[in-house]
Amino acid sequence: MSDDPYINQLHQIAVEMGADLFGVADVRNFENPEYAGNSPLEIMEDARSVLVLGVAVPRGSIESLPKGRAEYTNTLMAGTATLRVIAFRLARLIEKEGYKATIVPTEGSEFGYWYADRETLMADMSIKYAAYCAGLGTYGINHLLITDEFGPRVRMTAIVTDAPLKGPEGPLRPLLNEDCKSCMKCVEACPAAAFTADGEIHRERCAEYMFQALGGLRCGLCVRVCPK
Repeated sequence: MSDDPYINQLHQIAVEMGADLFGVADVRNFENPEYAGNSPLEIMEDARSVLVLGVAVPRGSIESLPKGRAEYTNTLMAGTATLRVIAFRLARLIEKEGYKATIVPTEGSEFGYWYADRETLMADMSIKYAAYCAGLGTYGINHLLITDEFGPRVRMTAIVTDAPLKGPEGPLRPLLNEDCKSCMKCVEACPAAAFTADGEIHRERCAEYMFQALGGLRCGLCVRVCPK
């Protein structure tokens, strides 16, 4: 728990509403040279904090893959819907304290890459990097967040706010999960060859496979084979 009673209050409300993960990242972390995405300051020019929320994805929806892709996709969307309700409640509570808050578009929504830049397929801001800076996990070779408790089986969202919420001063661990270097199961399992052993990702291959080969259903094989 935080030493800030207000953060603890938000944390408690989030958990009561169904959140499994909660963290805060300072917007200054996005100035780190290792981060190549968009800054929260492009969303809110006086932003000070990013509040990160996550829910665990039920294992049953993942273990049925690849046959159960419809069930898996539906389960993911239920997670996204849950996060939207929690994030909206917290954003309203933050604004009742006199601050501003807005919810960052979730890359993995029912619209797939709808919110992303059409050319780069990059989001307005990386929720995953915010979660990393908040101490909630590290990056996998598959470019998913790897959490200690749930591995990559999570859905995430984030709130950008000008409220001075205090999080870690910087990342607590190396960016890449150490165990990924000797695993590579996700690289071998990806039917679209969307990422490589050296960490390079081809978002367009993932998107093309999802929308053309699967008709919009989610693949999930890189999540299923992850031993975390």
